[in-house]
Amino acid sequence: MYLQPLILAGGSGTRLWPLSREHYPKQLLSLAGEHTLLQNTAMRLDGLPIHEADDSRVPSNPILGIRAPLIICNEDHRFLVAEQLRQVDREPAGILLEPMGRNTAPALTLAALAAQQGGDDALLLVMAADHVIKNVAAFHSAVIQAAGLAGDGMLVTFGIKPDRPETGYGYIRTGEPVGGAAAADTAGQPRRLAAFVEKPDTETAQAYLDSGDYLWNSGMFMMRAAVWLEAIAHFQPAMAEACRLTYASGRADGIFRHMGRPEMAACPSDSIDYAVMEKLSAEAVDQTAAYQAAVVPLDAAWSDVGAWSSLWDISVGDENRNVVSGDVYCHDTHDSLLVAEHRLLATVGIDNIVVIETPDAVLVARKDRAQDIKHIVQRLKQEQREEHRTHRRVYRPWGSYESLDMGQRFQVKRLTLKPGAAISRQLHHHRAEHWIVVSGTARVTRGEEQFLLSENESAFIPVGATHRLENPGKVPVEIVEVQSGSYLGEDDIVRFEDNDRREREEP
Repeated sequence: MYLQPLILAGGSGTRLWPLSREHYPKQLLSLAGEHTLLQNTAMRLDGLPIHEADDSRVPSNPILGIRAPLIICNEDHRFLVAEQLRQVDREPAGILLEPMGRNTAPALTLAALAAQQGGDDALLLVMAADHVIKNVAAFHSAVIQAAGLAGDGMLVTFGIKPDRPETGYGYIRTGEPVGGAAAADTAGQPRRLAAFVEKPDTETAQAYLDSGDYLWNSGMFMMRAAVWLEAIAHFQPAMAEACRLTYASGRADGIFRHMGRPEMAACPSDSIDYAVMEKLSAEAVDQTAAYQAAVVPLDAAWSDVGAWSSLWDISVGDENRNVVSGDVYCHDTHDSLLVAEHRLLATVGIDNIVVIETPDAVLVARKDRAQDIKHIVQRLKQEQREEHRTHRRVYRPWGSYESLDMGQRFQVKRLTLKPGAAISRQLHHHRAEHWIVVSGTARVTRGEEQFLLSENESAFIPVGATHRLENPGKVPVEIVEVQSGSYLGEDDIVRFEDNDRREREEP
């Protein structure tokens, strides 16, 4: 049976604000090394063993081959996701685009429908795009264990062996060993899923750790695509039907598949745990039920990087246990996470804090209150501020732009066009633009004329003029753009031609 990896990349990571934003969430950030969390998730599949007829090393391994991963993400992130995978030479089997979030159960259902388009069944390995797993060999071993169970029709989840009384995670209570093995022989072996348990207080978490019967809920799963589709239709028939209509009404666009917007808006929202897995726990069903669930223990230095304190936990600190990034000076500072993106950050006489500096926002918090940053993001949303949505630097398929200054009727931006890239042919109803090339050579289309601009040369684009900017060279082009007019919003745009096939009014 073939393994079909599925990477769920639709989260927003609000507790890692201000680095993680709605339009550039944590899975797209390099938080735990050179590569982004999404890239590391895709690369984690490298070296996973497959079954061969004469291979006796893993006799229970039913995996005959591994397909390229399916990605499911927010429609707004599609070009960023595709570009990050291209950077690490990973070609996805497809990228399924959600017009709005409906949690993980609909996402998995849409992916299962996509995986069955070839006409055969597959083992789905469901991974979140924003996790850190340092022991990849242990992860591979757990995947092989899970594959044997999932191949036999079980729905499998991965439980993380706890190493501390963590109050920020949900837990799984484990039951009897799968297959009835003696308890002495089951260290690290799969067990029945007894129950899901909500996030505990500190005293309860310590009791869970002491008992040895509880694992952290990882949010990773494995099951056959056909088994999941049968289970979701049984337990959540309205969701199953809505997902079927959503997928059927979608349209292909290269490696992307756009889902039907009205159909997905009508789909119930729920997690994999609540929609199906909790209904399969030993507390809910008996051993002879039609669908069976198991837990595979995973001890692989895992973290969901759910808060800044989690990043401090998995990072290597200095002699004072400070984790620093950027231009940071510390004096008499201990056990802190300090990140400077834009300017010098200096601390004196502080302990156990988080300071995250970005060009447009600075966060200062006690490390033990890192989970509460979501309240800041909620307030920013309520007040309709842009800081929860975007950074000052905004990424586009052609490169990026950064706002440098803004007044009542003007805005100054810095544009960076990648080699060979082009913005769409477009016009604006309310603003004029003045482009000054700082480095590189740009090709400008203005109405019917076309010309090149080199360093220190400029061009004026009047209100209502059709225009396009391209980089015909092999190095990035840097441009200062001065906008002036009565309205400077990004939605003042009408597209006529776009290499990236965006909608006419899409920013």
